[in-house]
Amino acid sequence: MIPGPFNYHRPATVADAVKLLATLGDDARPLAGGHSLLPMMKLRLATPEHLVDLHDVEGLKGIRRDGDRIVIGAMTTQHELLASEEIATSLPILHETALLIADPQVRYRGTIGGNVANGDPGNDMPALMMTLGATYHLEGSSGAREVAAGEFYQGAYFTALEPGELLTSISIPVPAGGHGYAYEKLKRKVGDYATAAAAVVLTMTGGKVESCSIGLTNLSETPLLAEDAAKAVIGTSLDDAALKQAAAAAEAIMAPASDARGPVEYRKHVGGIMVMRALQRAASRAR
Repeated sequence: MIPGPFNYHRPATVADAVKLLATLGDDARPLAGGHSLLPMMKLRLATPEHLVDLHDVEGLKGIRRDGDRIVIGAMTTQHELLASEEIATSLPILHETALLIADPQVRYRGTIGGNVANGDPGNDMPALMMTLGATYHLEGSSGAREVAAGEFYQGAYFTALEPGELLTSISIPVPAGGHGYAYEKLKRKVGDYATAAAAVVLTMTGGKVESCSIGLTNLSETPLLAEDAAKAVIGTSLDDAALKQAAAAAEAIMAPASDARGPVEYRKHVGGIMVMRALQRAASRAR
């Protein structure tokens, strides 16, 4: 099928984009990479009267260091993340995760802002942003505000974005030097959403875990921060008992759907395995 008729707008600044979205109201949708919106339009599951294309808005692009944080424009593509030396050096888990998203064709077009903003529980970046303690910068007709990634996701495809608001950038604190990291993703084939995935960022001192954060992808209607699982490994050397305890704590908060990727119990089981693998690999990288 082909999309229904729509009016096309291509603003040049963030202010112009926000003004258009505010003026056009519920009949308008912002267009980033288009991987979520355009298929919905082709199936006539989404029929916006106006598309606001963000590709000319330079204020939404780029990667920069701001003190102890990395700021990434919402229209920065996955390919640009992979090409960035700043990301590879300061946020290597972001590089690792971007490489596991779909395929090169998708990564050339898909944006980090689109990945985190539409509330799809299968997207990889939201749980990672929660794991890293990221903050989202939002702008709308009533001004700008910041929302922590952990407070942004309210349900499948439901987020803290208000009508007419736009996610403009993501701010991520740079992890401690010598930290360990890993993103473990089980999927049926290249390009697929995760059956289950886990992100881990940790630090170790004297062979024991000093700090830890664990995020879960596609194991509930929203991304999850597995706080009890992370607490379970603090002060341990990540022996088998600690790993199993962390996996059990993570599985306790999982609520995946039964679908073509497997029944609920299977997805929870492999979710626990992803947590253990990510913890082990992150520890092997920690210095």
